[in-house]
Amino acid sequence: MTVAEELSRTDWDDVRLALFSKTTTDVMSALQRPARHWQDFLALISPAAEAFLPDMAAKAKALTRQRFGHTVSLFVPLYLSNLCANECTYCGFTMSNKIKRTKLTMAEISEEVYAIKKMGFDSVLLVTGEHETKAGMDYFLQAVELVKAHFSHLAMEVQPLSTDEYRALAAAGTDSVLVYQETYHRAHYAEYHLRGRKQDFDWRLATPDRLGEAGMNKIGLGALLGLSEWRTDSAFTALHLSLLQQRYWKSRYSVAFPRIKPCAGDQATQKSQVSDKQLIQLICAYRLCFPEVELSLSTRESPAFRDNVVPLAINQLSAASQTQPGGYSAPTTALEQFSTEDTRSANEVANSLTARGLDPVWTDWLNAFGR
Repeated sequence: MTVAEELSRTDWDDVRLALFSKTTTDVMSALQRPARHWQDFLALISPAAEAFLPDMAAKAKALTRQRFGHTVSLFVPLYLSNLCANECTYCGFTMSNKIKRTKLTMAEISEEVYAIKKMGFDSVLLVTGEHETKAGMDYFLQAVELVKAHFSHLAMEVQPLSTDEYRALAAAGTDSVLVYQETYHRAHYAEYHLRGRKQDFDWRLATPDRLGEAGMNKIGLGALLGLSEWRTDSAFTALHLSLLQQRYWKSRYSVAFPRIKPCAGDQATQKSQVSDKQLIQLICAYRLCFPEVELSLSTRESPAFRDNVVPLAINQLSAASQTQPGGYSAPTTALEQFSTEDTRSANEVANSLTARGLDPVWTDWLNAFGR
């Protein structure tokens, strides 16, 4: 049985009931354990844990320092294309949006690389809309070969691919692939994904299995918080992570915490609001239950929120993000996938980290050491 198949057999309502049934006693037991399991995670993200947030934050901060020191890795997204063959009600790239569509040429990618390197970055995330025919494997392999020559770490966030295709990307220099399930609630997923290959819930759910089989160095997970009840979605994300760690133990893992943000043509109806306090609770719960996993926070969040939360549990941070193709060498806001709140420069973000006693790390890996 694959991890995806095991997840599919887990009932949403059963998980939600277990989560909301957690008591203060369950929370206290979870906090006292030296090693925590998934049931502890349910307790720590439950409403019963909200009163324990100061204790959670203190323990999460201590674990973060113990595992990652005072370092925070910086990366930047590089959007290659906003072409998309899917209809997703919460995304600015959705196919029905009447926006200018573009796919960067290799020369234009080189210009983006030059602009990004000038900002100091040595870790980059390549992002596209999902359009297999116009932005598929041939294009990805060309882009990876071009970009990898300039960065120590290269991650990708593109449409789900086959195991063999992931093997090819890894061989070409891809270090990490991020794939977000968006929501683990099957019925809600169908409400948000109206056309295109992304309608296939099971194909997307099995993507981390294919990444693990391909031997990808790092696998990124996450749910788009707000599409379904956020606590239950997060419980499924954590279960997914736990099962993957057991099955594909040679890969590293990261978790991101995107909250829905406004975008052009937004038609999504949020099922759940996630407050700042609740998001901090969620981030701390992940650090307490998965102390070795990389936790990432994007520029979707405000400068004040990021500055105050990063020291607690975050060890990976995007900065100076542009969410449209060509956004660094030829800035425009016309093609954004979603709005960002932290619009500070890379140096401003780095200086803010330094002011809080943290060490911004620009280089993920020294290539001279090999893999």
